[in-house]
Amino acid sequence: MVFTLTFRTKALIPIYVYVLLNGLYAGFTMWWVPYLYIWTVLWGITMLLPKKLPKRAALIIYPAVCCLHGLCFGILYAPSQALFFGFNFEQTVAWVISGLPFDLIHGLGNLATGLLIIPLTDLLKRILKK
Repeated sequence: MVFTLTFRTKALIPIYVYVLLNGLYAGFTMWWVPYLYIWTVLWGITMLLPKKLPKRAALIIYPAVCCLHGLCFGILYAPSQALFFGFNFEQTVAWVISGLPFDLIHGLGNLATGLLIIPLTDLLKRILKK
């Protein structure tokens, strides 16, 4: 979100550098494929938010969006898993439900780190002005 709030469309560059580095580090296997679109969802949602969001609203909305992205990670991952493993709808739902504890942890972690978005965005913009 910090890169998207700062660079807007150009934020896709560091997003996909991250995705590429993730693949280079851990391997370009089936787990990696959903990363090609999961991070774009967060970028797209951030792009849809107003550019001049009041700080009071941003303090709530940015962490909430991050939290929801973490909570929905398994749901976003599910189509890829269903295609790779030939899951039917019921199996896909079971796969999502089995991952809910991890998605909850992911969402809470994203909520905590989402609190840093405004200070980090402000810092990055100040650094870029120098």
